[in-house]
Amino acid sequence: MTNATLRKKHIVVIGGGFAGLNFVKQLYRNGFYDITVVDRNNYNYFTPLLYQVATSFLEPSSISYPFRRLFRNKNVAFRMATLLDVDTASRTLHLGDGSDLTYDILVFAAGSRTNFFGNENIRHQSFSLKGIDDALYLRNELLKNLERASLENDPDERRRMLTVVIAGGGPTGVEVAGMLAETKKYILGNDYPSLAQAPVNIHVVDGAPNLLAPMSAKTHAAAFNALQKLGVQVKLNTQVKDYHNGRVQLSDGTSIEAGTLIWAAGVIANSFSGIAAESMGRGKRMITDAFNKVKGYGDIYAIGDISIQFTDAKYPEGHPQVAQPAIQQGKTLARNLLRMAKGKPPKPFRYFDRGDMAIIGRQFAVADLFKHKLHLGGMIGLMGWLFIHVMSLVNYNNKIKTLYNWAVAYATRDQALRLIFRPGNRENRNQAAS
Repeated sequence: MTNATLRKKHIVVIGGGFAGLNFVKQLYRNGFYDITVVDRNNYNYFTPLLYQVATSFLEPSSISYPFRRLFRNKNVAFRMATLLDVDTASRTLHLGDGSDLTYDILVFAAGSRTNFFGNENIRHQSFSLKGIDDALYLRNELLKNLERASLENDPDERRRMLTVVIAGGGPTGVEVAGMLAETKKYILGNDYPSLAQAPVNIHVVDGAPNLLAPMSAKTHAAAFNALQKLGVQVKLNTQVKDYHNGRVQLSDGTSIEAGTLIWAAGVIANSFSGIAAESMGRGKRMITDAFNKVKGYGDIYAIGDISIQFTDAKYPEGHPQVAQPAIQQGKTLARNLLRMAKGKPPKPFRYFDRGDMAIIGRQFAVADLFKHKLHLGGMIGLMGWLFIHVMSLVNYNNKIKTLYNWAVAYATRDQALRLIFRPGNRENRNQAAS
């Protein structure tokens, strides 16, 4: 048997989120492929809990874990780099660190980014929430805004500074609003006595007729009522059109003076130079077949948010860009590659909808499980939400930290994580003092 016969094929995975990590986990210590994961960060993070980092209820290390520790003794290589472009003819990846990487099989699992729909004012002046950096930046700015507001004597300016508009009534928007409302109710007056009687306004604006639009009618009503009880103002059938000079312009012609706009109104897939335009579908997602192979290529696959399939009869417009399709596609593709390595045919991907969940504040959650056949709300929904999210964290260290922080927050209605950390070298004399 020659060395060429023994050579393992090299799989390069772009992105280590839900899709990429679950793909790689199925291939730990396999005998058929060498694996390299490329990611711009050196850690995996749990996207559904980013908003709790942004609102100071969890620390970043509770929801993130280094790739090199995850892949230790698993026969998986890691490269911290960004992908600049793909040369599909030579099967070469050009990376942002100046190096090249060759592949036999390329798996795109790079997810999505915030979609600002071409509005530059919103892109530059609002806050998005797609990564740990975003969450920490938003946390810092929210806390700095409270510090400034506590010193502001002009009541109109203070009102503007303490007004937050959240564009998007999906899980991220609803959950951010709930946590901010909890902060307003239980923490603000204690930490900032001068703001105890100040008006704090939280608005959720969404273009759909219901909050959490893909979920059930029971959940729509429950989410709306829960936010209203927390003092959040909800405006539906309305879109945020612009944000300029502290004024949020709405599609119905009205406006809201607000010091903060949080943008959670849509995503668009990450895209890379070198992939043919005819392989791209709606939202820059790569068109894939039933086995997640990218249209027009024999050795390139796409999974998760970056992929769109039209082959699943139950989802003719493609699967939703949420965690469960990404997890299931990652696992299915890995198993298919193992099957093909053993001379067996691959199996087409079929998505099993396990349901949707959202938490609103510290005591209320909603869940639609098993294709919306089972609706949970209130404390039962909260327990279900807590269990599923804790079990989904990548290792026991994350699970223990998160459970501890949640227990403290629940028991005390508080959390001591409201710290402002400024990046940069304090010894750099050219750095601004602010």
